[in-house]
Amino acid sequence: MHYALACEVLADFAARHGVPVAETQAGKGALVWDHPCAMGAIGVTGGTAANALAAEADLVVAVGTRLSDFTTASRSLFRNPSAKLIQLNAAGFDAAKHGALPLVADARIGLDALDRTLATWAAPVDWTTKARSLAAEWNETVTQATASSNAALPSDAQVLGAVNRAAGPRDVIVCAAGGLPGELHKLWRWREAGTYHVEYGYSCMGYEIAGGLGTKLAMPDHEVWVLVGDGSYLMMNSEIATSVMLDKKLNIVVLDNGGFGCIDRLQRSCGCASFNNLFANGSDIDFAGHAASLGAISRKVASLAELERALPEARAERHTSVIVIATDPAASTGAGGAWWDVGVPEVSRRVEVALARAAYDAARSQQRFTS
Repeated sequence: MHYALACEVLADFAARHGVPVAETQAGKGALVWDHPCAMGAIGVTGGTAANALAAEADLVVAVGTRLSDFTTASRSLFRNPSAKLIQLNAAGFDAAKHGALPLVADARIGLDALDRTLATWAAPVDWTTKARSLAAEWNETVTQATASSNAALPSDAQVLGAVNRAAGPRDVIVCAAGGLPGELHKLWRWREAGTYHVEYGYSCMGYEIAGGLGTKLAMPDHEVWVLVGDGSYLMMNSEIATSVMLDKKLNIVVLDNGGFGCIDRLQRSCGCASFNNLFANGSDIDFAGHAASLGAISRKVASLAELERALPEARAERHTSVIVIATDPAASTGAGGAWWDVGVPEVSRRVEVALARAAYDAARSQQRFTS
């Protein structure tokens, strides 16, 4: 949608025909979050509205997506046995995936052609009403998940909620790896197309700050917010110095959960014991001091309340600013989501692994394999 400059076309198409629209990670921001037909994120990192509708739909029109494992919940999301899939994609390889009826075309041209063919057709009123009710419920869930709290260690969701509230409508968010992109896909409320820049195709750890600098170079009149975990910060941070040298201001928020919290949660969800992903006593690395040594204006905040005060101050600065906050490595948004095919050992002495394997086998039975 974004490459085809078709966001307005999609918004008009959805409104005219009453079609609910779910968003992939790459397609996020094609509709403003409160558009009447916007159902939010879909798939493994999706919300309850989009995923419930996907499970029931008898026709799915996929526009410009690769329909990857995250989007399709490893081929378990579209559960209606009579569901038909139409793939509108400029790439013939992707258009034919999952046994879809391929429509090889530019997204804008393809939607225009479908619009003319559909003429005055609209989705059944009960379907549209159900979709909007589910979306309203999900939006309330998002509000609750991203609300501020007095937690000693806030969740990623609460931190990104604070950033979302501090950011202006044209501000750009940049992220790439770990648990943050999933939380952003679910919870970030965008207000203008082209302001959501999250690289998740290869989960590139270290991309965030360099990607933020590239975004600032391409969009110099926008404020750029970089959300980065401590593990990813350690992999590449030197572009802070480059941004200072070039006088290209970034707003960087480092979420320090004492290691690799996302991988630790995945490890434990597969029945394994926590191993080698979290520092024994939490992180004692001075990220704020390190960022200051690279020339950034930096500070460490002790709570969400301090973060809420620091964010507008950082946005008002003329130079690159880094804010560090400690977060909970175990917390992630429980609402929404869908299954992801991560293999679990068939044989293990651990009871936890056996239970995880049973759940894995049950989930695999929901997969639909098509030609």
